[in-house]
Amino acid sequence: MACNSCTTGNDSQPKGCKNNGTCGTDSCNKLTVFDWLANMSLPNGQQPFIGVEVRFKNGRKHYYKNTENLTLSIGDIVATQAKSGHDIGMVTLTGELVRIQMKRKKVRLDDTENVLKIYRKASQKDIDIWSASRDKEEPMKVKARQFAIDLNLKMKISDIEFQGDGSKATFYYTAEERVDFRELIKVFAREFRTRIEMKQVGFRQEAARLGGIGSCGRELCCSTWLTDFRSVSTSAARYQQLSLNPLKLAGQCGKLKCCLNYELDSYLDALKAFPKSDTKLYTEKGNAVCQKTDIFKGLMWYAYEGEWMNWHIITTEQANEIISKNKKKEKVASLEMYAVEHIEDTKNEFENVVGQDSLTRFDNPKSNKKRKNNRNNRNKNKTRNRKRNQNSNVKSKSKPNAKKN
Repeated sequence: MACNSCTTGNDSQPKGCKNNGTCGTDSCNKLTVFDWLANMSLPNGQQPFIGVEVRFKNGRKHYYKNTENLTLSIGDIVATQAKSGHDIGMVTLTGELVRIQMKRKKVRLDDTENVLKIYRKASQKDIDIWSASRDKEEPMKVKARQFAIDLNLKMKISDIEFQGDGSKATFYYTAEERVDFRELIKVFAREFRTRIEMKQVGFRQEAARLGGIGSCGRELCCSTWLTDFRSVSTSAARYQQLSLNPLKLAGQCGKLKCCLNYELDSYLDALKAFPKSDTKLYTEKGNAVCQKTDIFKGLMWYAYEGEWMNWHIITTEQANEIISKNKKKEKVASLEMYAVEHIEDTKNEFENVVGQDSLTRFDNPKSNKKRKNNRNNRNKNKTRNRKRNQNSNVKSKSKPNAKKN
């Protein structure tokens, strides 16, 4: 999806966003919320909610009070109150849905320290100052990183954000350990001539601010819709029977992927029907140990102690039945009584829906018909040339004989 300013031009080249992500069409913005209450009217006598959600650079959002009763809609540029001066942001949500979001995030409207107010709609002068400040951020980031390297500080400056009035610059950085950046702030203040604020963020927050494309081919969840970062442990990968490969399980932030938690509850519900993998099955033939489980098909593979090469497949119901008998100090004859046949589908059949060629067409060796035809044509040409040469020699010998006669 894209707005008119983001589509491709006549030369098939992308136009790019002419509004710098402030077009308000929910296609350029990060962490947008669909206002499903926008078309609903309020009951008679009820005043609209004065809370407004405003977004700043890279998905940073805050809630403000519309004390001036301004008519605001999604996409409006407003000047908001700051601790010193004012800031410029874009309205992303209004109305009753803001009340629900504030309740979910436990933000109170009477909290004067965190919930400030909106001054006015941004004028053209405010927008010009804001745009000029945004243009300074990228070259400043290059210089700031070089200053940090010169001072031998083990930190990475990931992003810079100017306040809307250009009076303050916030430097976001990541670091493994505690960093003493007092000397660095002095260098920044002397070089950039503005108030400096240093803010440390985690590696997940850094990836959310910068954005990118994940291994699935889609934009990062943390930069598009994910608002809270839950802890992800390696047990989530174990429950889903994934190989503990850090290269595959780690995201662009270097931590475990957040998507490992998405299907974890479904796996945990399915595993409730499975017995513990360390529980042995006692039979008259011997003790059996679990070697493998298939959560989707509800199958388990067991092998007798000492016969590790021969695996027997039984269902979870059969395994629970044997375990219940073992608890009563009863043994079954053998696992072969319960074993089921399991045929693995190793062949993938593809339908030639739109007339495309076979996917394995490159696996077959090329036919030598062309080579044989070329050889035959060459041999024919050689025989023709020989016959022509022989005929020419015969004619040349017969001509002098005619002159003698």
